[in-house]
Amino acid sequence: MAKARSRGDGSAGHRPSKLDPGLYLVATPIGNLADITLRALAALAGADLVACEDTRHTGRLLAAHGVAAKLVSYNDHNAPRVRPRLIAQLHAGAIVCLVSDAGTPLVSDPGYRLVTEAIAAGVPVHPVPGPSAVLAALTVSGLPTDRFYFAGYLPARAQARRAALARIAAIDATLVLLESPRRLGALLADAAAALGARPAAVARELTKLHEEVVRAPLDALAGRFADRAPRGECVLVIGAPAEPAGQAVSDAEVDRLLGAALAELPPARAAQAVAQRTGRARRALYARALALRGGDAAD
Repeated sequence: MAKARSRGDGSAGHRPSKLDPGLYLVATPIGNLADITLRALAALAGADLVACEDTRHTGRLLAAHGVAAKLVSYNDHNAPRVRPRLIAQLHAGAIVCLVSDAGTPLVSDPGYRLVTEAIAAGVPVHPVPGPSAVLAALTVSGLPTDRFYFAGYLPARAQARRAALARIAAIDATLVLLESPRRLGALLADAAAALGARPAAVARELTKLHEEVVRAPLDALAGRFADRAPRGECVLVIGAPAEPAGQAVSDAEVDRLLGAALAELPPARAAQAVAQRTGRARRALYARALALRGGDAAD
């Protein structure tokens, strides 16, 4: 069943490449069909089998890029029945690609059990990285990116959702949550009640025609989305808790935080991120960031 046995580098575009047998975790676009890598297309074209949540959805993606592949449905409903067959094929030397409907496999989809069983069976597992709604929303939120906690979808029932928010309230990191449009208002209301007026952002329809990122304190976002369900899946990004009163951050810690932020961000954005984290004045932090950068103010 398996095709050629040498690893391809994707340099030939999306023509079938030479792949080692094993399981390939292939990231697919979260909205814009152009957001797929050449290596992903080569892997999909070279696979014996592509396991996907919805064969119609993945079929449209492959057709748009001129890729022909054998598709099999693998989702929450049929995973217990389909997974043993996939493991058997992998164990026999097949090349199988796993994709989700959008983004990176295993992030809020049923792929985790397949990967763990493949590893237990001695099957090689290869990442084919690419789009991720989590990282896309985090990077455009305007909130600190040096440390974040992905909480996925919180429970749909109000009591369980509030308990989950209480458990993550003290985490010293930017929080990233996923939510459906119809429950976004309820999540924002509960988040504002549990976490206070932290800075936050709602990102929806990312990479699509009607892409929108709304940045505001949690209570303001709760009011905005209280009576209307937005279009498209949503990502909610929430700032970390403020430093408790009486626990001032030392100058040495501020320099450490600025140094870490400057490794990823220009001085102005680094100063903003550390100001949100520490409560220090942004202007003073910006001056300190420039000093640490040797006076280079280029943003």
